[in-house]
Amino acid sequence: MYELILQNISKHIQFTEEETSFFISMLKKRKLRKRQFLVQKGDICKHETFVIKGCLRAIYTTPNAQEYMTQFAMEDWWINDFESFLTGKPATLDIEALEDCTLLQIDYPSLQLIYERIPKFERFSRLMLEKSYLSLYKRMVSSMSKPAEERYQDFLKQYPNLHHRIPQYHIAAYLGITPEFLSKIRKKLAKQ
Repeated sequence: MYELILQNISKHIQFTEEETSFFISMLKKRKLRKRQFLVQKGDICKHETFVIKGCLRAIYTTPNAQEYMTQFAMEDWWINDFESFLTGKPATLDIEALEDCTLLQIDYPSLQLIYERIPKFERFSRLMLEKSYLSLYKRMVSSMSKPAEERYQDFLKQYPNLHHRIPQYHIAAYLGITPEFLSKIRKKLAKQ
């Protein structure tokens, strides 16, 4: 159960046996069914969440009900509404399970205890935030400068095999294009 999260962390920092035991004791297991929400807009996001199994999507919905897909998270990924989690303000995102999910969660007070007892975990968190920021920055620049076909190819690199697991209209929403246009792109790439 904990191997995947420990492998994820060990790419950046190493825990002692004692630190591993303490860290695991701070985790809470959670299961979500397909279409169930991890966080809903307006709620407080109380957990940093690691995906053991399944896939989730983060959605921003405008006041006129237009949805923007901001992120997918599948096995070995972290997800939350960062602003809500860090500030205690209401979430601006909905995070929905696209498949049945098995998750591990850390609440904010437990995270602070981990930082206190395992100071190097702050380094891990900083590295993850840097990675998230760079990913967001690249996506923002890409959406302004790259054609849809290139953005789709970037999506396939960032989320390998996800296109086999989720409906194409979710991918189209993530790319900011219509499902019909995505279908044309996929047909064109299949011919190449």
